[in-house]
Amino acid sequence: MPPKTRVSREMIVEAALEVIRERGFEGLNARTVAQRLGCSTQPVMYHFDTVEDLKRAAFSRTDQLHGAYLMDVSPEQDPLLGIGLNYVRWAVNEPQLFRFLFQSGYAEEGSLLEMIDSEALVPVLEAMREGAGLSLEQTRSVFLTVALFAHGYASIIVNNHLEYDEKLVAGHLERCWNGAVLAARQEEQL
Repeated sequence: MPPKTRVSREMIVEAALEVIRERGFEGLNARTVAQRLGCSTQPVMYHFDTVEDLKRAAFSRTDQLHGAYLMDVSPEQDPLLGIGLNYVRWAVNEPQLFRFLFQSGYAEEGSLLEMIDSEALVPVLEAMREGAGLSLEQTRSVFLTVALFAHGYASIIVNNHLEYDEKLVAGHLERCWNGAVLAARQEEQL
């Protein structure tokens, strides 16, 4: 008889992401994860006291993947433009994970304004600040403008109301970025 495969916490979380990709976050439960792993629900419930704990762990992992995806910007590209395009691309390439992150209610921050002050956003804001030569406060203002714009685009695309056209999105994001930076600099002069 072959030895039993040990199901780790990490394996369960990765299986949960696959379930979300296939069925949406609404389809995530101990049974669907166990089916994905080819095991009973016992290992899932051994590592997670409740399905809500599993969902929070899957959300955290999705957030990590999303953050790494956002920051994968080529050095010759404007950092904010690259981050903005990556945000929309994430929605195009991972629509169910996008919905899980931004439309499921599992985010710790209750709003975009709360997210701006989170530790997780520091690397994004710092890359933007350096790229634009702005103060941190100006960068937050620019980020908010561009984030709202990019999120709107991504949400419309992920909900099948717009076909993704990278050139079009890039042009609009660039205009949004340039306008927001210009406005931040003008506000400083007042």
